[in-house]
Amino acid sequence: MTGTTSQSEFVILTQEDGIAVLRLNRPDRLNAASPELVADFKAALDRAINDKAFVVIVTGEGRAFCAGHDLKSSTLLPESAEALEHLHNVQDITRLLRSSSIISIAAVHGYALGAGIEFALSCDLVVAEEGTTFGFPEVSVGLSVTGGISYLLPQAIGLPRAKELILLGENFGADKAYDLGLVNRVTASGERLVVAQELARKIVSQPHHALALAKESFEVAVRSQVESAMAVEISNALLTGDSADADVAKAEFAAKSQ
Repeated sequence: MTGTTSQSEFVILTQEDGIAVLRLNRPDRLNAASPELVADFKAALDRAINDKAFVVIVTGEGRAFCAGHDLKSSTLLPESAEALEHLHNVQDITRLLRSSSIISIAAVHGYALGAGIEFALSCDLVVAEEGTTFGFPEVSVGLSVTGGISYLLPQAIGLPRAKELILLGENFGADKAYDLGLVNRVTASGERLVVAQELARKIVSQPHHALALAKESFEVAVRSQVESAMAVEISNALLTGDSADADVAKAEFAAKSQ
């Protein structure tokens, strides 16, 4: 594959030698997951898969990987067709990243919060720079988790620890993420893409069909449970998005962010 670059409003996609690098490109908002960024993210993943990339590295431009859902700019009305489409797009990203046709590596830095950590944990491997801040703040701002994380997180670290992270909403660093088993590599500052690309080249050098089958063997056992979890997550997201305490929490968050 010769090198190619394509760019939408909020995502830059480069592809070369079977490796795609997808950069979330909304640095002024710490790559917060607005409906527009999520739609561009999904479209870029679709393109990488259709172009037969074998590995995709997902990273973020600027100071952060993704600081979560954009609570300050979102104007979607709860239970609207636009809100439902956005939620489905978020979950389609999980489906695409977990597709057996592509191996995915998250290369994270700065902040990986809410939707950001959910995007990262949907990938097969996670590389995090020292100093990265992880967390699930959804409950603290009156929202619900998405992307199948209500099933995937307990599978990864056990139910008690998963409940602690989601119900308390406390931030944690890269070393704790590694100790919990959420991160595969912790790198020095500025080295996330170097390490992710090393892993990608090693993966690409191996037999592609065998790798795809190996990934499929992991995914097939959990696919139906993830789909069930995502259906509940959409229902909960629509309910929390229309609740009074969510409005209060969002207003407090916006005030603190001024």
